Amino acid sequence: MAEEAIGHSPVELGVYPKAQVLNRFIAKTIDLLIVAAASKLVPPIGVLAGLAYILLADGFGGGRSVGKRLIGLQTIVPRTRDPAGFRESIIRNLPCGLAQLAFEIPYVGWIGWGAVLSLEGLLVIGNEQGRRLGDDIAKTQVLESGQLDVSD
Repeated sequence: MAEEAIGHSPVELGVYPKAQVLNRFIAKTIDLLIVAAASKLVPPIGVLAGLAYILLADGFGGGRSVGKRLIGLQTIVPRTRDPAGFRESIIRNLPCGLAQLAFEIPYVGWIGWGAVLSLEGLLVIGNEQGRRLGDDIAKTQVLESGQLDVSD
């Protein structure tokens, strides 16, 4: 990073440290429990409600799904330093949404769901910034709340 040598910090360059992996997994588990509850409460419309929640959740409340809000995380767009909106939420959560749709197919879909969530989890662990496939596509990152001053 030649620009760092000129006096720019990594944060000024849009490079932020990743959120704690355990916190991300807890937040995602909370969100998936909400999806499971929605799916079981009002079948078959509940499945669509759960899918809508997965896709839109990070667009509410300044880049915070219910799970992220409870755990203290926030999804941001590093380039603009803004919280993720509905557009970014849909794009970044599309892999999880597709996995949720696949989950409705007995056996084969369950394997696909597990594979997608495992891949996403490995990317969160292994990526230097904790960015999963959806984050790379949407150009977003999950940070600890308050790590970056953004407006809600």
